[in-house]
Amino acid sequence: MQISQIMEAHKIYHRLLQNGKASKEDCRAIAEPEVRQLVDSFAAEAKATIISAGDYYYFIPLTEGSDYHRSNEEIKKILPANSKNIDIYMMYLAIIILVGEFYNSYHTSQMTRDFLTLSDWLASMNDRIEVLNGIGAEKLKQLEREYEYNWLGIIERWNQLDIIKEGTKEIATTKSRKAFLGNVLRFLQAEELIQEVGPEEYTLTLKMRIIVTRYFMAYEYNRGILDLIYHFSEGNTEQELVEEIQV
Repeated sequence: MQISQIMEAHKIYHRLLQNGKASKEDCRAIAEPEVRQLVDSFAAEAKATIISAGDYYYFIPLTEGSDYHRSNEEIKKILPANSKNIDIYMMYLAIIILVGEFYNSYHTSQMTRDFLTLSDWLASMNDRIEVLNGIGAEKLKQLEREYEYNWLGIIERWNQLDIIKEGTKEIATTKSRKAFLGNVLRFLQAEELIQEVGPEEYTLTLKMRIIVTRYFMAYEYNRGILDLIYHFSEGNTEQELVEEIQV
């Protein structure tokens, strides 16, 4: 490997670290296998990966152990003042449910709809949390230990938020369910993961679709959370879920 290739790999990696992305025009040297291998190796050391989407390469942290993973404190800055860790848990659940609407509850590897309205997303959040609530407090406490996820806290926090009437477009209030999803939307748009295609109509970007199909559906990243969210809504029994968890 030549010194020039090492320097080019370092430059490309530095650009990706600075902005989280770099244009393919600025990363032409990555077309050389040796350069790409080096860039990928740098990313792997940081527990991250480099993906190609459209005209850009993106730097994507893969685990919470990555030095470049968004901390809870950073994410709280996106949410309303005085937000707590439970709001971050609920934000992640909202993203899982949003993506699930595009992939038929994660039963397909191809998108099954072109866009999702804010009202449909809100309705799905209400439905899924109602399903979780129906599992019962004692069973949820057991599942919290299995998944390391605060299900009871999410249910309580969601129920504390005001319900805005169907069709209402105002999301300025910070105490409504619709406003909470509005904050999640702004985060996803800032990260170039969704884009608005009509009034309160959204679709997944190419960047998000690549992340979903390569990593989001993998058990090593979601710890089986998808099974719990969608299991009971499909008519399965509590015993069947427990047996699946124990396998």
